[in-house]
Amino acid sequence: MLNNPQRFSTSTFPEELRQLAWSQALAKVRVANAPGRSPGPPLDGHISSCTSSLDSVFLKVASTSQVWAPFCGAGSRIGNSVLVVTLLEGAGQITLGEQRSNIAPGDVILLEPGSPWRMELDTEFRAMLVKLESASFVRRLLRTSNQDLNRIITRSGVGAVCLNLLETMAEELEHFASHELTPMEVTLTDLLVACLTQTDIREDHGSTSVQLGHLRRVCRSLEGRLGDPDMTIDHIAKVEGLSSRYIQKLFQIGSATFGEYVKDRRLERCRVDLSNPALGHFTIADLCFRWGFKDATSFSRAFTHRFGLSAKALRANPPKNLDSQVLQRGRPASRGAATESAPEHVRLAVEAHPTNHDTGLPPDSKQFANLLQEQASLALALALAGRQALASANPAPPPERAARSDTEPERAKHHFLPASNLSVHWGFFSRNLKPVLAVSSGDTLTIETLTQHANDDAERMVQGDPGAESVFKWTATEKGIDRRGAGPMDASIFGRGAGEGFGVHICTGPVYVTGAEPGDVLEVRILDILPRASCHPQHRGKLFGSNAATWWGFQYKDLLTEPKEREVVTIYEVHSKAEKSHAKALYNFRWTPQADPFGVMHPTIDYPGIPVDAHTVTKNFGILSKAVIPIRPHFGVLAVAPKETGFVDSIPPSYFGGNLDNWRAGKGSKIFLPVSVEGALFSVGDPHASQGDSELCGTAIECSLTGVFQLILHKKNQLAGSFLADLNYPFLETADEWVIQGLSFPNHLAELGAKAQTQVYKNSSLEAAMRDAFRKTRHYLMTAHHLSEDEAISLISVAVDFGITQVVDGNLGIHAVIRKMIFPDYETEPSRVS
Repeated sequence: MLNNPQRFSTSTFPEELRQLAWSQALAKVRVANAPGRSPGPPLDGHISSCTSSLDSVFLKVASTSQVWAPFCGAGSRIGNSVLVVTLLEGAGQITLGEQRSNIAPGDVILLEPGSPWRMELDTEFRAMLVKLESASFVRRLLRTSNQDLNRIITRSGVGAVCLNLLETMAEELEHFASHELTPMEVTLTDLLVACLTQTDIREDHGSTSVQLGHLRRVCRSLEGRLGDPDMTIDHIAKVEGLSSRYIQKLFQIGSATFGEYVKDRRLERCRVDLSNPALGHFTIADLCFRWGFKDATSFSRAFTHRFGLSAKALRANPPKNLDSQVLQRGRPASRGAATESAPEHVRLAVEAHPTNHDTGLPPDSKQFANLLQEQASLALALALAGRQALASANPAPPPERAARSDTEPERAKHHFLPASNLSVHWGFFSRNLKPVLAVSSGDTLTIETLTQHANDDAERMVQGDPGAESVFKWTATEKGIDRRGAGPMDASIFGRGAGEGFGVHICTGPVYVTGAEPGDVLEVRILDILPRASCHPQHRGKLFGSNAATWWGFQYKDLLTEPKEREVVTIYEVHSKAEKSHAKALYNFRWTPQADPFGVMHPTIDYPGIPVDAHTVTKNFGILSKAVIPIRPHFGVLAVAPKETGFVDSIPPSYFGGNLDNWRAGKGSKIFLPVSVEGALFSVGDPHASQGDSELCGTAIECSLTGVFQLILHKKNQLAGSFLADLNYPFLETADEWVIQGLSFPNHLAELGAKAQTQVYKNSSLEAAMRDAFRKTRHYLMTAHHLSEDEAISLISVAVDFGITQVVDGNLGIHAVIRKMIFPDYETEPSRVS
């Protein structure tokens, strides 16, 4: 049962009110925004807060970069409170008095109200803040503790339990009943007291063998994280249970620094990839970003300095014997041969300290320098071992982009994007997906889409269709599309299959929109929706779709007849060319356990694209004989790429659009999506012949369709003063209505953090979605139509219709429908094509 914490997102406030609303929420824990060092990104934040019976406040925060300081506003009182700050994601620095220190995920900081402190959070972050109101004993201990910067040691023991409690509080905040908060704060207080009274245990620095073991662990740990541009020494320290200061000392003994070693390892990996013809379809910039560099220019300079030639020159004339340049493992036999290709910091150390017994490095330093060289050699050998496999991958060439003169405007073009295993991604979104097509603003596109449920009746919806066959191909030895979902490729969680079905939609794309940048808005005009007829000889020209009443449907635990928990698939024929387009049910069948071609048994519809063996099910014809379903073709998924890294489950919708499942996204409508990554990376999928509001049983009539779209790019610098200027949620417009999409979590990836893609399924509620829909509607009316808040609220109550979009997509949806006839004199600004 949700306790309905107070929640808001800045996206639902007009821009001029966001900072005030944010400040008021932070003031609950006596934290204030402080001036930053330089202008940062626009405020985009989310807060959930609860208050216990003892007036302690629990605050979960997700935001863009911030600078915090103590709140000293009117009415603030110090009392006996203590502020507990836990960084869940992100990085920054904290200054307390004369001391300054980095902070990283897993750090727990205690702050006294009234003491001078400053916290600079340099990146997007998530944090848990707890204001313990009755904590006088904790405050007394703070003044006598030997803790560095009032930081709790969380590597082990009571500190680790304390951190786990705070992380659990953040995950479960929406699920604590009010009466459960008091024992939580009592437990937290007791743990903090125990942490502050225990002896500070430091690492044993006295043993060279122990230090070498630590250094070897650190090298292996960072090797697996070289591609993460945000990797810091603090992250590695947390993973390995060591302090950042100790790790830096280990590298210094080996005549290096952590930063030098990481940069050199990244340069070496780039050198290997640039020398590999199989990776020729990647640009040099692609490869430098792949290995964690943030700036291509800085990378180019560092590469030339390190290897004596530019990255471009190396790619043009790659060495033929790169494999022979693998560094010798262990201590070098001689200075010249063994150090010729060694990392720069190792070469310099050896050249500065000859290896004879009289003038060499101190024994410890030589061992540490040799170990760094050994770890670099091992990593390079492993990288080269995979070259043959990479070479056989035969990657597709990059999409061609039409060249045009800088002095002549480019004419709008029409593009055709067929659906095949080369042009779709299944069950996930990712900013790292390579685009399959590049277009310019104003271009039109015909895009084929496939339903992920086509294998419910492969005869009618797959067979004879080359595009569909390439996507759904699945034999005992091969899958046309292996990854289906955002889960692990080795199916190590449930064993369902690659991607684990954590995301189910077949999405065509992504499409790169030239000139699109974060902060812009992409307008997607749906010009037409066309049927994708069956290609099977017995059904040629007919159109079919599938509706599945599934285990994730709203009805599954509330059935009347036996068996009480069952899944039923209904196949429909869609008559799109009739005088009144409609669908009629053909037959249904109860799902029975299906073995996929790899031999995995699926007792439920738990993995997308499972081919149904018609001999294992009983088809019931003559069903719904009197029902004629009017069709309203639309696309359930319309998305740009999310800004978060990694794979994002396609099921929960969010700020980037995605699986909105609003049937109003049909022919003649427009959807406006905020751009978060370069090129926007637009994808479309989940085609529906018809769906009712709620999509109650789990799916619509899932039916392969072809869409005709026009993409219009609105540049941020041209939107000042318009409603689109600060749009950060999907906005739908039809010929007669504006449709505002509310969600339980406007941005679940930011609000819920690392476990967002599982937490969103259990933390969503229709009440939260209604609150979000109301706030976004208020925001729209106040910004687009210049109403006061009181005017907007009255209009919402008397003229705006709210409906349940869907109850089956994890992030539950409620939409608001504003009829355009309410504002007869309102004129929508003409679209700007850039």
